[in-house]
Amino acid sequence: MQLFGGLEGRVEKLEAENAHLFNVTNILAKRLAELEKVLDGQTVTAAVPVVASKPAAKPAAKPVEKEESDDDFGFGESDEDDAPKGESEMQKMKRLAAEKKAADAAAKKDKPAPVLKSNVVLDIKPWDDETDLQAMEKAVRAIKMDGLTWGDSKLVEIGFGIKKLRISTCIIDELVGLYDLEDNITELEDYVQSVDIVSHNKI
Repeated sequence: MQLFGGLEGRVEKLEAENAHLFNVTNILAKRLAELEKVLDGQTVTAAVPVVASKPAAKPAAKPVEKEESDDDFGFGESDEDDAPKGESEMQKMKRLAAEKKAADAAAKKDKPAPVLKSNVVLDIKPWDDETDLQAMEKAVRAIKMDGLTWGDSKLVEIGFGIKKLRISTCIIDELVGLYDLEDNITELEDYVQSVDIVSHNKI
């Protein structure tokens, strides 16, 4: 009878140890998956849940003489005992994620901002039908501003033999103000009666 009692106790003990080993294996698998995500550029924010193993309920049995201790099998020990004394695995994962995030932010900061440009079409009206439109266009194109490039032009009939100059421009938004450009054109008082913006499109 004592032999069977000892065998029953060892079976129960092995079942409990197997349950703990299964739990430890699941924890290591989850941590390995998180480490792979970090190496692929993903940040892990949630900690790995640790589920406490529940040993199988032990039925009442006669006390038997203990033959082997838990230390002989290496079960029952915390897996944290195997972690290095310095940086833990989770700390290393967080550090790598933070370093990658900082490197991405620095690269984005060093990247120059895009230059914003616009296509603007202007209608420039003369005083009357006696205004020299060629001289007016030459005076308009003589206006120089940083970020201003003159484009194509044509004459458009207004009525009563009067024509207006329609001219396109390309401007750098940060350098050229449309109000400033209009003021510079209207200062050509010998030729220009008024200036209208026909279209203003971002490039």
